[in-house]
Amino acid sequence: MEEMNSLMQGFAVVLTPYNILLMFVGIFLGILVGVLPGLGGANGIAILLPITFTMNPSSAIIMLSCIYWGSLFGGAITSILFNIPGCSWSVATTFDGYPMAKKGQAGEALTTSFTSSFIGALFAIVLITFLAPVIARFALRFGPPEFFAIMLLTFASFMSMGKEAPTKVLMAMMLGFALACVGIDVVTGQLRLTFGSLELLRGFAFLIAVIGLFGIGEILVSMEEGLRFRGVAAKIDPKIVLKTWRILFGHWGNFLRSSIIGSALGIAPAGATPASFMSYGIAKKFSKEGDKFGTGAIDGLIAPETANNAAGTAALLPMLTLGIPGSPTAAVLLGGLLIWGLQPGPLLFVEQKEFVWGLIASMYLGNIAGLIVVMTTVPLFAAILRVPFSIIAPIIITACSIGAYTVASSMGDVWYMLVFGILGYLLKKLKYPIAPLVLAMVLGNAAENAFRQSMLMSQGNIGMFWSNGLVGTIATVALLLLFWPLFTWFYGKARKSKTA
Repeated sequence: MEEMNSLMQGFAVVLTPYNILLMFVGIFLGILVGVLPGLGGANGIAILLPITFTMNPSSAIIMLSCIYWGSLFGGAITSILFNIPGCSWSVATTFDGYPMAKKGQAGEALTTSFTSSFIGALFAIVLITFLAPVIARFALRFGPPEFFAIMLLTFASFMSMGKEAPTKVLMAMMLGFALACVGIDVVTGQLRLTFGSLELLRGFAFLIAVIGLFGIGEILVSMEEGLRFRGVAAKIDPKIVLKTWRILFGHWGNFLRSSIIGSALGIAPAGATPASFMSYGIAKKFSKEGDKFGTGAIDGLIAPETANNAAGTAALLPMLTLGIPGSPTAAVLLGGLLIWGLQPGPLLFVEQKEFVWGLIASMYLGNIAGLIVVMTTVPLFAAILRVPFSIIAPIIITACSIGAYTVASSMGDVWYMLVFGILGYLLKKLKYPIAPLVLAMVLGNAAENAFRQSMLMSQGNIGMFWSNGLVGTIATVALLLLFWPLFTWFYGKARKSKTA
């Protein structure tokens, strides 16, 4: 009951003309970001974050979160109409979405996709509403050892759950830690990795790195690939919507299963992309028409779209309650909160209760607004894809440059952005993941401070991380996840030697 009262207070914060306007602007920009291949939610939020600096934190996070919801909806448009995934988690959407469009069922495919996205996100938002306060109250018992163990668990989860080679994940993460160290050590006052440069004394602004890695890096890759947009026309009319909704009512089991899978992997954090693929595979096994998957099966479209939106939304749960981002986009939002002077974690629910519940209320309204906007603007966004990429790319690069300059009104930050853009391009070409690098940059200093405080409390005894059942369990699970790839490698070699 307490949660419902707080949620009503949150709606009171959100339901002002100014915030509602920002909500629809954010949804529109998010759909645009999702439609343009290669951008996605994290990139869009990183590029557009500087325009929120003059807003109050509640309005700013409402707009940014709505950009996120819009990008989750928008990624499906390119996947279904053009067979071009707008973002990585939309890849599985192309498997059955594009075949449906080619068969003349583009309206039905888009309605199915948007409805599935809405249901998946709504499931995760309800989960956040009732679980976030409970987790936050529990996390108030955490001290430095518990927070370090949680962060270690987050870092370790990328080692065992990602599709990339563990060595590449580890190297990307180590690079992120190194970049986070640049500047003045706040504890000892010593200079670290500045190499005598006065410009590096303040370190690398997180936002500059993110704009470069995501925005510029993606544009460079896209320019090299020479994107050409070709697809089918589509419109959604009320008859198609009602007809499709009647069909979807019989697939409630797929919706529920995919929502649970997506939410679990979003909190884990494994991410929206693995969630969409896993949900697609499980749906194929459970479906009576599994052999039709890949040819335009409606279950093959419901599963990934429900799961990826549930995962993308659920990733905000650990970010709000523990200060641990569950996805690259959540990491960018975390960086935004820190810029506004807000510290995500259990105390946020105590010290900034109005802000937190305003954000959660905006999730409900943003999800509804996203469904309405995307259903009515499909022809408009499909037409955008017919604009030559040679025109779109310079516009995005200009937006990135303005955003980088706005952070500190420094031309040096624009050059750093370009350097990070080249780094992002190289990482993508060499198939190194960027998410672990971003995560390490965001949490590197916090993890280091928590470790130092723990060592001071225990006078250098590493056993501090097994001093009670809670921290011991978290630390043990983290170490198991960290070394799991090594265990599987040795196990595989042992099996090979036995069969040889």
